[in-house]
Amino acid sequence: MTRESLAGTRAVVTGAGRGFGRAVTAALLDAGAQVIGIGRDGATLEAAARAFGAGFVPVPGDAADPALAARVLREYRPRTVVLNAGAAPSMRPLHEQTWESFSRPWEVDVRQVFHWTGEALRQPLAPGGVVIAFSSGAALQGSPLSGGYAGAKSTIRFLTSYAADESALAGLGVRFTCVLPKLTPDTDLGADAVAAYARRAGLDVPAFLERLAPTPTPELTAADVVTLAVDASYDRPAYVLRPTGGIVPPP
Repeated sequence: MTRESLAGTRAVVTGAGRGFGRAVTAALLDAGAQVIGIGRDGATLEAAARAFGAGFVPVPGDAADPALAARVLREYRPRTVVLNAGAAPSMRPLHEQTWESFSRPWEVDVRQVFHWTGEALRQPLAPGGVVIAFSSGAALQGSPLSGGYAGAKSTIRFLTSYAADESALAGLGVRFTCVLPKLTPDTDLGADAVAAYARRAGLDVPAFLERLAPTPTPELTAADVVTLAVDASYDRPAYVLRPTGGIVPPP
């Protein structure tokens, strides 16, 4: 399949106003899809709408709200759902976390994927549809300065696996998968994490990035997400996105 297979379809992107979500939105629009963009910050969404034009439909709201997930899937009937929204983790070592700061990624990131994947099974998406959730490379290697972030992202991987199994058992023909991109300084969340880990290592940011290189750009990540969306041969519940582009199963 090719990018042209998205022409005339609808896609939902949560966290569409910035970072990976904005890049994925741009890539889906370029492939001909109409994008329904979800975000809590109405001003950011409106700015995205002005930049993207008529193909972008802003829907302000909390992506972790189950009522919003049900309404959007029912009203727009998308072929593609990209779950990118998430809370910025509190970048502190374990002993400086509170339970509230530690657990926030579970209350936002995991809760979002739980509700949207469940709703995509219940409604469900039409055969050939796909739900792609953003996990993180932290799910594979941990993230000692971000509280419960790594565990939350690992749970997202389990959730997409469970949803994929349920889709297969019911014969829905809907794919569920997640992506595990590497840390990058090119998003707000990534820039904060890079700065925190550089301090922890006793390095300035350029020196830390030299050690971390290569890092992905949002545009390369978005291109890989579009490939996953259109190519049904990518039928595993999780994929690592190479920082220089490319999709491989996790170890």
